[in-house]
Amino acid sequence: MATGLIALLDDIAAIAKLAAASLDDVAGQTAKASVKAAGVVIDDTAVTPAYVIGLSPSRELPIIGRIALGSLRNKLLFLLPICLLLGYFAPFLITPLLMIGGMYLCFEGAEKIYGAFFPHAAHDMASTGAIVDQATLEAQKVSGAIRTDFILSAEIMALTLAEVSTSDMYTQAAVLAGVGILITVAVYGVVAVIVKADDIGLHMAKTGRSFVRSFGEGLVKGVPVFLKVLALVGTAAMLWVGGSIIVHGLAGLGFHLPEHIIEQATHAVQNGTPVLPGVLGWLTASVLQAILGIVLGGVVIAILSFINSVRGKPSSAH
Repeated sequence: MATGLIALLDDIAAIAKLAAASLDDVAGQTAKASVKAAGVVIDDTAVTPAYVIGLSPSRELPIIGRIALGSLRNKLLFLLPICLLLGYFAPFLITPLLMIGGMYLCFEGAEKIYGAFFPHAAHDMASTGAIVDQATLEAQKVSGAIRTDFILSAEIMALTLAEVSTSDMYTQAAVLAGVGILITVAVYGVVAVIVKADDIGLHMAKTGRSFVRSFGEGLVKGVPVFLKVLALVGTAAMLWVGGSIIVHGLAGLGFHLPEHIIEQATHAVQNGTPVLPGVLGWLTASVLQAILGIVLGGVVIAILSFINSVRGKPSSAH
């Protein structure tokens, strides 16, 4: 009896160790995949605050909460099952689909640069003369944000799937769910802080002491600047990540020339700079990947412009 109990305890201990190792593996792969998706995450964070502009400050946090719930639904109810089915039945499609997502990121980044030099005419509800009540406007904003999030979330989940494509389905599901929840909480938590920072600063500027008042005034003035910087970083990150995905995807399909050119340039910079060679080498690779992203995105813009001109529609990337 005692021997059987000891054997049972040994089995339980072995199972516990195996479970702990599996959890460690899932946690490690979740963290790694989250880092890989950093460029998309930055863009998601940069884009979302725009959806609460023009709405009542009292509705900002509820709106962000609704968008966050929609983002979780996108990732966990729709994209996660699709990714699992894709990984199980058609893993050979992961790289091509990832490259399509990379092209989309290149297009988005290049379109933002194009828009900075050639601003598009604004076409919104106000310009058409339509009168929209606050509830309808809020619903439209939330719906638009969730649609945009679906595209960005699809890229995040595809990047994650590529990182865990050799793992079993249970690990894939756990990592995909972990990345989806972690990134959603991180993105919309940061967005909530950003959109309320100016209100917090205004309150501090009105009610605080000298130092607190000065800090509050700095927040009020600094948040718009920060949002502009964040948008620039998001654009750069999209181009870098998109270019990187295309380069590695082409290498996976047997076309190694772009990867070799970037590697040679990176090694040349690392070997020629005694100070921070690793950082400068990474920057070199990132800049070259971003340049490739601009070129590819520009090609997509040109194709879309040509199609629109043939159809007789005004040229617009969106």
